[in-house]
Amino acid sequence: MLTHMNIHRILWAVIGVLTLVAAAIGLGNPRIYDRIVNENLIPGAYSQDLLSALSAFGLMYLALTARIDRQKHQIIALGLMGYLFYAYGIYVIERAYNGLYLVYMAIFTLAFWSLVYAGADLRLGLPKPALSKTLRLVSASGAILQPLIFYPLWIGMLLPLMRTGEQIDSIYSIFVLDLCFIMPAFLILSVLTYRNHGIGLLLLPAIYVLGFTLIFSLAVGELVKPMFNAALSPAAFWPALALSLLFLVLGILHLSKLQVVSPKALITGSLLPH
Repeated sequence: MLTHMNIHRILWAVIGVLTLVAAAIGLGNPRIYDRIVNENLIPGAYSQDLLSALSAFGLMYLALTARIDRQKHQIIALGLMGYLFYAYGIYVIERAYNGLYLVYMAIFTLAFWSLVYAGADLRLGLPKPALSKTLRLVSASGAILQPLIFYPLWIGMLLPLMRTGEQIDSIYSIFVLDLCFIMPAFLILSVLTYRNHGIGLLLLPAIYVLGFTLIFSLAVGELVKPMFNAALSPAAFWPALALSLLFLVLGILHLSKLQVVSPKALITGSLLPH
C-alpha cells in the first residue's frame, strides 16, 4: 500500500510525540482552556485530550511496528492521523490561543500533509484489494449515511446565520471541517467502495477509525462532566455512543474481511499456482 514506509513511520512518530505532549498537558491541567473555551465545553476538551493521548500511543506503536507488508496497520495509522487533523483543526480554527497553540498548529499541519503524502505514495498493488459484495454494500451504505444526515443538519444550522450575518463564538470549526473535508471523504469513499474501487476498499476503514475516535470522544465528554460539576446529558450521550459503535463495528468488519496482498508475497511468488 504505502511504499516509502520509513518516511511515514518518522512522520507518525513525530505527530504521536507532539500529540502526547499537548494532550498530557491538557489532561494534567484542564484550566489551560480557561478564557479560550466556553466553560460548558471544558469537559469536551478534556475528553478530546484523553482520546488524543490514546491515539498518540497507537500512532507511536504503529510507527515502531508498521512494515510495508502490514497494510492494515497502515490503514489504522491513516485513520488516527485523520482524527488528529480534525481534533487539532478544531483548536486551530477556534483560535485556542494558549501556550500550546503553536503545537496545535504543528499537529494539524503535519497530520494534513502526512495524509496528502500518503495519498501520493499509495500503491494498490496486484491483485487489487477485495471485499465480499455483501460487506462492501453494507460498508458503503454506512458511510454514505453520514453525509445524508450531516449535510442537511449543518446547512440547516448555517442558513439562519447566513440570513442574519451573525457570527457565533464557538464550534463554527465543525461546519468547516465536516462540510469541507469529512463529509466529502465519506461520500467519495462510499461511492468508490460501492464501485469496488481499490482506493475505496483500502481507505474507507480509515475514515471509520476517524469517525469512531472523534464521536466516541463526545460520549466520553458526557461521562466526564461530573468531574467539572456538570450533569451528564443522556440526549447527547446515547446518540454519540451509538454512532461511535456503528463506526467501530463497520470498521472492524471491513478491515477484518478485507483481502490485501503483501508486496513480500508478490516478490517471493507465493501467489503463483503450485
